Amino acid sequence: MISDGAAKEFHDYFERHHAELARLAHLLTGGTHADDAPDDLAADALAAVRRDWERTHRADRPTTHAHRAVISLARERARRAARTRRLAALLRPYRPGPTARARPTEVAAHPDRAGAKATPDVREALARLPFRSRVCVVLRYAFDLSERDVARTLRLPVGAVRRRTSKGSAQLRRLLGAPTVDHPRDVRPAPAVRPPPVRTGRTGRTGDPGPARTG
Repeated sequence: MISDGAAKEFHDYFERHHAELARLAHLLTGGTHADDAPDDLAADALAAVRRDWERTHRADRPTTHAHRAVISLARERARRAARTRRLAALLRPYRPGPTARARPTEVAAHPDRAGAKATPDVREALARLPFRSRVCVVLRYAFDLSERDVARTLRLPVGAVRRRTSKGSAQLRRLLGAPTVDHPRDVRPAPAVRPPPVRTGRTGRTGDPGPARTG
């Protein structure tokens, strides 16, 4: 049970940060905008923050605690989804035969479908990252946290955060079809190829052969 003053402080904190935490849950779980799961995860995370409000508020780190709660809940949700997909794959009936492909008439009638999934959007690309890399990329770039703040939130060394962020960012660029040149300074133009020298027929010297002799 928290005091009335602490309850008021938590209510104000809830109003200010619920949308932010729901956005974090949305980016970590890959939920659609019509999905209620990100809002539910944010509410559950804030409920966990409320239970420890006195301690986290005194430490002046309620947002770090809230981020940890969202990440933990999103990780568990991702594990459950993976188990569900594996179970569905095991129970799917086996149907031998060639893989079904879109008929040419369908592609002609709907040309936008042919390349609709060729390049995923950012949300889909994030969902393909390993969860640990996804967390680092989202906290660093979507929430603009420093490497030190991310390390404190995840209870990891700064070097581990830097490695995971670098690998996740590189994989995200590949998935989105972004250029992969990491060091543009190392890209130099090829040296010009000089033409071979021209030799004269009589002296063997190089240079301009000069005008041809007559008579």
